[in-house]
Amino acid sequence: MMTLTLLFVGTTFAQDKNIVGVAAGNDNFSTLVTAAKAANLVETLSGDGPFTVFAPVNEAFAALPDGTVASLLKPESKDALTGILTYHVVSGKYEAAAVIEAINDNDGSFDIVTVQGGTISLSLSDGKVMLEDEKGNMSTVIIPDVAASNGVIHAIDTVVMPE
Repeated sequence: MMTLTLLFVGTTFAQDKNIVGVAAGNDNFSTLVTAAKAANLVETLSGDGPFTVFAPVNEAFAALPDGTVASLLKPESKDALTGILTYHVVSGKYEAAAVIEAINDNDGSFDIVTVQGGTISLSLSDGKVMLEDEKGNMSTVIIPDVAASNGVIHAIDTVVMPE
């Protein structure tokens, strides 16, 4: 069973930190922040945006096959790591209500193109937003609408993979 330390909740406060600052300030995203640094994406994700980041929590990275994260963090794997991380990022700010509305307005499924260029299919299951990657793997949004000055973060429980 997954346990998360919630250091922030919802969008009920003004957020002056960008996506990287918010993620770096939460222990649940330490692996993601390390990976973003290794892929040289910190500057990009600190930019004006807006961005929507479907951010895997540490447990999501830990669930990958043994050695995967260590291998991806090596300099020679930078392109692969960048592809995986940018597959979790969408241009524009899509808060949970807008995502749910798009899913409902499109017969229960809404495809969204990522910064990487691939597609993620969004749907609902038991009231939760689900992501399906290009390989058919599923992920659940476990913490929606984490506000940032340049967008929004939705924490997810599985690393999604491009084709």
